[in-house]
Amino acid sequence: MSLGQDLAPHLPFLRRYARALTGSQGHGDNFVRATLEAIVAAPDDFPRDVDPRLGLYRTFHAIWSSANIEEDPGASSGFDDAEGIAQARLGRITPLSRQALLLTAMEGFTPEDTGYLIEASASEVDNLVAEALTEIERQTRAEVLIIEDEPIIAMDIETIVRDLGHTVTGVAVTRDEAVAQAMARRPGLVLADIQLADDSSGIDAVKDILQEFSVPVIFITAFPERLLTGERPEPTFLITKPFQRSTVKAAIAQALFFDNATLPA
Repeated sequence: MSLGQDLAPHLPFLRRYARALTGSQGHGDNFVRATLEAIVAAPDDFPRDVDPRLGLYRTFHAIWSSANIEEDPGASSGFDDAEGIAQARLGRITPLSRQALLLTAMEGFTPEDTGYLIEASASEVDNLVAEALTEIERQTRAEVLIIEDEPIIAMDIETIVRDLGHTVTGVAVTRDEAVAQAMARRPGLVLADIQLADDSSGIDAVKDILQEFSVPVIFITAFPERLLTGERPEPTFLITKPFQRSTVKAAIAQALFFDNATLPA
């Protein structure tokens, strides 16, 4: 099997990680593209002594580190004003701590593998993750709308949200109910399933809400392939069911730094 075939299954998830790290599909994809160009230009430099996914993320991190976007957030990097503000807030947390948080909680790497990716020990990774969570939770508080038709899952998500110090504005199980609740009490964050109780779509519910006001959105779904197509704008934050509580916490913490929603067209 060729290197390209080995790496292809991991690209949608690297793109997801890049979006979460940068807060932008465009900027995230630019880093992924640069990563692939570097691999094509020097295939012999690709790490062959580790799993292909690890090698891919390691190459990405080399590109990311060399870009140094944290040094002057929003200035010469091409960010718009909103994203520049978000990057400035993110800059209060060291780059390594944010990377460690996303790699472990969202991407599912072990502390050991994360240490390989960011050149740190497993114990240092644990400390970095704790540092990132503490700082992010200190800076962000929000009212959260949950769109989820499975009662047990909705209760679990609600507990996670409240444990982080946020307020739940409501739990909606249909598209119409979600839109009504959002209009009645505007949330600062939406957590949405795709498939809802009456066969309506959580994607459509979120589109309806975003037509009225801008709000960051996290999709939590058993069907990520419906959104990770590469053929249209994709959500910045996408969690696959069944999920780990730490994954949801990390996504919430990161999403609240960005005040623009990214939604499939």
